[in-house]
Amino acid sequence: MSNVELTDLLRSGDRSAFAEIYHRYKFILHNHAWQKTRNEEEAQDAIQEVFAALWAKRETINIGSNLAGYLYNSVRNHILNNIAHKEVQSKYIASIQQFTEQQAVVTDHRVRENLFKALIEKEIADLPPRMREVFELSRKQHLSHKEIALIMGTTEQTVKKQMTIALKTLRKKFGFMTWILLFIFYR
Repeated sequence: MSNVELTDLLRSGDRSAFAEIYHRYKFILHNHAWQKTRNEEEAQDAIQEVFAALWAKRETINIGSNLAGYLYNSVRNHILNNIAHKEVQSKYIASIQQFTEQQAVVTDHRVRENLFKALIEKEIADLPPRMREVFELSRKQHLSHKEIALIMGTTEQTVKKQMTIALKTLRKKFGFMTWILLFIFYR
């Protein structure tokens, strides 16, 4: 049978015409696919997909008079689509890996920052009550020594002395580097 006759029979749903087309072109198309992919499994998958699509679209497909050309183009297009899909998939996987690595670093820094803040808050809470109140008014509410003295009903000199002692106490507990971070957080 000619390719035109096989195509007409295929359109009408003739399974034997489909089997004839498959047996006539499977080795040639497999060789074509293997030359494009250099991978036996991918070549076999391409052939199976092309023939499955041929059967599924048999009633609406427009093959024309060149069945071999249609099948060659179908295999080539299938392989090109797979290559494009793999590139998109690789980019997507790379972006997910990059995102998770960045998130882990950011999350790690946030956890450490929160732990450090909790440690600082604990040490501030351990200060004597008047000293803690002076420190919090100065560092958290950003009030001047004069404003703190008015609020607490004491002298500016007393406030200054309480701040100096509080800072020395915290500096001793945390060390120099931590002291710098404390200064940054409670500036």
